[in-house]
Amino acid sequence: MSHPVEKSPISFEVSVARLPKKGMPVTIEATEKQRKALADVHGLVSVERLRADLLVSAWKRNGIQVKGRVQADIVQSCVVTLDPLQATVDEEVSAVFLPEDSRLGRESFDLGGEIMIDVDGPDSPETFSGDRLDVGALAEEFFGLGIDPYPRKHATEPAPLQPAEAPEPEGELQKKLRQLFPKS
Repeated sequence: MSHPVEKSPISFEVSVARLPKKGMPVTIEATEKQRKALADVHGLVSVERLRADLLVSAWKRNGIQVKGRVQADIVQSCVVTLDPLQATVDEEVSAVFLPEDSRLGRESFDLGGEIMIDVDGPDSPETFSGDRLDVGALAEEFFGLGIDPYPRKHATEPAPLQPAEAPEPEGELQKKLRQLFPKS
């Protein structure tokens, strides 16, 4: 059973069938309606500004490379005080896509055995089908990665824990139960 994939609020599909040699620059500037939808999707108070400057270019034989930057001004709720907190997202975008039928994307998995992954190295290529690629959804992905999951105003401390209350004296029933079932 397949579930429908929810479309990104800043969805922007690019035809990758014929890309210029120097690549195709793409700029996405979110409208007020898109910013509101992004805030709802990512649990933010608001998204004041979002801009993605990307370059979509050919990579190797049939692949596509997307590089650029996503920048945004957002308002989040402080996790301690729940007060609104201004924040900035500034993420570098870098991704490689291969067609679904590409052997290049499957080679490392067809060898069997172990796969070596460099955690500091580039991500593995993702796959796409058809001749269109949603670079807006990719920009939203990197936008989401740049959001602080636990935003906190400066100089705020969590509320101190309440001192534990002294336990109530044991009742007659508790004393009898403790005698019947001593802790081991």
